[in-house]
Amino acid sequence: MMKREFTDILIIGAGPSGMVSAGYLQQHNVQLKVVEKQQFPRFSIGESLIPRCMDNFAEAGLLEIIEKHGFQKKFGARFIKDDKVGEFDFSQKFGEGWDWTWQVPRADFDHVLAKEIQSRGVDIAFETEVTAADFSNENPVVTIQHKDGKQSEIEAKFVIDSSGFGRVLPKLLDLEQASTLESHSSVFTHIEETIRPQGKEGELITFEVLETQVWFWYIPFSNGKTSLGFVAPTEWFDQFDKDPEVSFMQMISKLNYYKGRFDNYPLEFIPKNIKHIAKSVKCLYGDKFALTGNSAEFLDPVFSSGVSFATESGLRAAKLALKELNGEQPDWQADYADYMKEGIAVFSSYVRDWYNGDLQDIFFHKSPNPEFKRQICAVLAGYVWNMDNPFVKKHERIIGAVAKFIQLEN
Repeated sequence: MMKREFTDILIIGAGPSGMVSAGYLQQHNVQLKVVEKQQFPRFSIGESLIPRCMDNFAEAGLLEIIEKHGFQKKFGARFIKDDKVGEFDFSQKFGEGWDWTWQVPRADFDHVLAKEIQSRGVDIAFETEVTAADFSNENPVVTIQHKDGKQSEIEAKFVIDSSGFGRVLPKLLDLEQASTLESHSSVFTHIEETIRPQGKEGELITFEVLETQVWFWYIPFSNGKTSLGFVAPTEWFDQFDKDPEVSFMQMISKLNYYKGRFDNYPLEFIPKNIKHIAKSVKCLYGDKFALTGNSAEFLDPVFSSGVSFATESGLRAAKLALKELNGEQPDWQADYADYMKEGIAVFSSYVRDWYNGDLQDIFFHKSPNPEFKRQICAVLAGYVWNMDNPFVKKHERIIGAVAKFIQLEN
């Protein structure tokens, strides 16, 4: 018989979503266990945060420790296409909320969060993989495999799956389904930018549009490293060399604004490829479990929404799980699934309208409407539940309507 341990709440995954859940629950004296498949520090994508994350880190008690590590502050974002520029300053957004956040090498950032949670006495078992899950009894039981190959079990009163692209429970419980968004893929790497421009050119996250559905990201970090990546329809990448490093430099040669800037830098690692980025699930919760972050829904990296939804869902799931532990009956459908889907729907509209060109027409308009820009900026900052914002409330049609007016104007 396998060894079994008991805990109130089991969290799968030690990324930002799991650590926000753990931070909140630890503050409420909940008995926790975290299992993480990898050893930290480890590479992860999702390096650009948006301001809504700050509210969640603050409530989980993690904001102070992040501030101490000097990550590159992010005050906005810039979009470039040929000679046109659309720049957004978070301090100029519609409504209340944080005016800045960070762009971070996730290996370092996630390690900071995990070490802080460990320092509070939470047990994080690294190099430990969940291999099976049984939700048929009163309490869920998961089987885990340790780095030495031995297996054991954990019985918990509730399970929060924050396993990211590992998508543990969606795979084990057959909860995965195709995303409604178009199929895009991504290729990315890091360089050490030894000659980096001073000021905005060396600090501001920038997206250069090569074609309507093809774009490049530039994300500079405070440690001198820089993240470079391309997102495009999956078949776009087929035109390049089979060697990933040669292929990446061929893509770099297609840049306009950044042409030549990165040609002489060696790549820090062989470019990584994520095919068919968007992910979805049949449900966001079930009896005694909740899916958070990328283990639930992932849209597209264009507006850096991944960590924001990860921390939002991680915090919200933790709050509802705590109520359940305390004998209450939280409304998971209204207060979790419906709530998260409202925000996901807003960003989904923006992703669709980015790739069909309507949002790009607005971003790159020579004389943008100042109020429209403030309202769109609030969405880019992650405040996608503010129904006072017309670009949130009317997200399904307002972008197309404004773009059509611009097109008629031209």
